[in-house]
Amino acid sequence: MESFGLNLVPFNHSQMNEWRENFKGVQYFYEPANFILTGAVDDIWTDKEGILYVVDYKATSKDSEINLDAGWQIGYKNQMEFYQWLLRRNNFNVSDTGYFVYCNGKRDAKAFDAKLEFDIKIIPYTGKDNWVEKTILAVKDCLIQERCPAANPECDYCNYRDSANAKEGAKSKPEKAISVKKIRKVKNKTQNQLI
Repeated sequence: MESFGLNLVPFNHSQMNEWRENFKGVQYFYEPANFILTGAVDDIWTDKEGILYVVDYKATSKDSEINLDAGWQIGYKNQMEFYQWLLRRNNFNVSDTGYFVYCNGKRDAKAFDAKLEFDIKIIPYTGKDNWVEKTILAVKDCLIQERCPAANPECDYCNYRDSANAKEGAKSKPEKAISVKKIRKVKNKTQNQLI
């Protein structure tokens, strides 16, 4: 990391391998929502003072400059901030600065020869996790409602599904909110059939 001007080293912790594992990750029980929250980090670096820096690896292959300026990359930033929040709740001293290590596959090689080469760029990002707890409580509030919320007309996924259904000749009518009681009834019926 010295070649990138960073005086940081990999964080040595007994749980590091578990923290990298999907469905385990860094965990925290957030009592106000009664949720166990997890996030699988790619890496964590530390400085001489013991401050932690969340590191997230990304890979791509493009000719344009690598940056975090695209609107869709807000998801990357939120992910980084959530990891910072999780580590702080586990009583670690975490820097607001995290790092995206971007590996950009070189496209100008004369031959592939079963070998990929990458340019590496480390992009610092200053995160703010002040949105996390409000969002968790909003998620809980949504989950305990009697009716599922209607689809958001600005949701890319909902619009994609609507377009796909139309293409398949099964154009869906605007979704009505589905009763949570109905979902539970179907779930219980299915569970009883499995027993």
